[in-house]
This record gives sequence, structure tokens and C-alpha cells, in this order.
Amino acid sequence: MTLRLVQLRLSDGSRGVASLSEAGGRLIVGAASTRALAEAAIAAGHGLAEQVAAQGLGDSVDVAAALAEGRVLPPIDHDDPAHLLLTGTGLTHLGSAEERDRMHAKLTAETLTDSMKMFKLGLDGGKPAPGEEGVAPEWFYKGDGSLLTPPEADLVSPAFALDGGDEAEIAALYLIGPDGTPHRLGYALANEFSDHVHEQQNYLYLAHSKLRPSALGPELRVGELPQSVRGTSRIVRDGETIWEKNFLSGEGNMSHSLANLEAHHFKYPLFRRPGDAHVHYLGAAAFSFSQGIKVQPGDRFEIEADAFLLPLHNGMADAAAEAVSVKPL
Repeated sequence: MTLRLVQLRLSDGSRGVASLSEAGGRLIVGAASTRALAEAAIAAGHGLAEQVAAQGLGDSVDVAAALAEGRVLPPIDHDDPAHLLLTGTGLTHLGSAEERDRMHAKLTAETLTDSMKMFKLGLDGGKPAPGEEGVAPEWFYKGDGSLLTPPEADLVSPAFALDGGDEAEIAALYLIGPDGTPHRLGYALANEFSDHVHEQQNYLYLAHSKLRPSALGPELRVGELPQSVRGTSRIVRDGETIWEKNFLSGEGNMSHSLANLEAHHFKYPLFRRPGDAHVHYLGAAAFSFSQGIKVQPGDRFEIEADAFLLPLHNGMADAAAEAVSVKPL
């Protein structure tokens, strides 16, 4: 049976972690966070499933009610948000390159765009044999834990943004052990919300376009991800679905192996700092901007996939403008 963890605030305001199954949720005894649970598992030298079994299950918890009441937290967080790093990689999915290429198609049909060159590199060398080094993927910095949005909460687009667009995908979650070893906790649904209009102006604006809030689904799926994951992403406006698309994810539908993505992320000592947590977005399988959709405040993003019991729902809102000035000392 697949272990699924949900991090939430209980009705009395305290924190807990629930083990989720189709029958419902049960609180894990003594667990206040998934990070603390993972730290205990690392210290004991075994996996999360063994740690849950060691601590045991307690009271039942209504996860659906907690979601509706806004009490479900992202499946990983950190006491110091600066030590939770949000990063990602793009052009990894067999469907995403075509969509991204439409955004950057400025060359003739006989010439590959930079996007397609990068995608082709992944096709040719993104799944190396064990012990071999694969080609490096596209990589970007998304922010830190302060930009991680809980399920059911609004993704807030800054006032200076030109767009706030959905990117339905899966993220891998990690915790760095005391000796600097990265430990993969599992996977979560994700909306890697980005500013595609800004990016479209010039591909060198990609870094700017990624510095936006993002959201993770309520559920951490522990263990391996299926080779093929089928999902649906939609946008609902005033109760009506204005856009919907099915998507495929999982390694069988990607041009890079997970091992290759991990190797090129964690090869940097900066990303092996003991105690840090990482959310690494594995690439968008579907996004509405490529099909001409312009989202607006009040829209609702809905993402679901067959590898997860719970969907990811978020609203969309605009932030108020801020006056920022720099004071010389």
C-alpha cells in the first residue's frame, strides 16, 4: 500500500501529520510535521513508512473538512522558509516542448529554436545508463518557502506581473540529511505558477518569470512514482470551466530520467546543506497560456492525477502595488 502523508492544522490550532488512504486519514502519533518525521527516519536509518509504523497511528481526522476549512498545509515546510528552496526544470516532458516552442518560435521552420535544441539534448542524452553522466537539463530558481502556497489558498500574482499562468506538474520533495545526503521524501501535485507573458518577450526573462508563488497538492506520495501518470488540469471562471486539458507525466513520458535531474541539481554543494528542504518541479505537462487563455483574479485552478488521491485547487488573485525604495547608508 502506498504511504500518503497530509500535513495540517488541527481544529485546536496544533499541527499534525495524517496518513491518508481511500478509507480516510489517521493522525501519526507524535508527528507535528513531515520534516520532523523525515528527520526521525533519517536518524533511525530507515524509510518514512518504517518511521510511521514505529510511531503508530492514532485518531481519525477528516482531511476533506480540513481542506475545506483551509487547514491543510503544503506537504513540506520549514521553520525558516529561507531553508526551503524551490527550484525546477523545464522542457522535460514529451508534450511540453511543443507548447513552449510556440512561445519562442521566432526562427524559420528549418532552424531549431533554443527551446527545441534543449529538448533535443534531453531526448538524446537525458536518460543515461547507470554510472554514466547525462546531459544537463534546463534549470531555474523559483524562490524559497515564503512563496509556497497551501492547497485551496489563492496564488497571488504581484502587481507588476504581466500574467499569472498555471503550470500543472509533479514536484519531488527532498530533505538534506546531517551528512549532506539528499533524501527524497516523495512526490506532490504542483502548480508551478509563472508569468508567461513576461517570458515570451525574451527568453532571457525566464528567471524573472519564475519568481512567483507556487502551490503543492495536499498529499505527499511516498515511494516511487508510476512510470506513467495521467492527469487533468482546468481553469474554472464563475463556476464554468473555460479551459481543460489532459496531461501525461511520470518518467515514461519524460525526456530526462529522475536520476539525471537529481544528479544535475544536487551536484552543487549549495544544494546539499544539512537541514535544508527542497521542492524540485519536474516540468510542466500542461499549461493554458499556450492555448491563448488569459487568467484573471477570481479564476480557480484545478489539477488532479491518478497517482494522487487528492486534487490541488487554488484561486488566483492580484497583489496590491508596493512602493519599493533603496536607502543608502
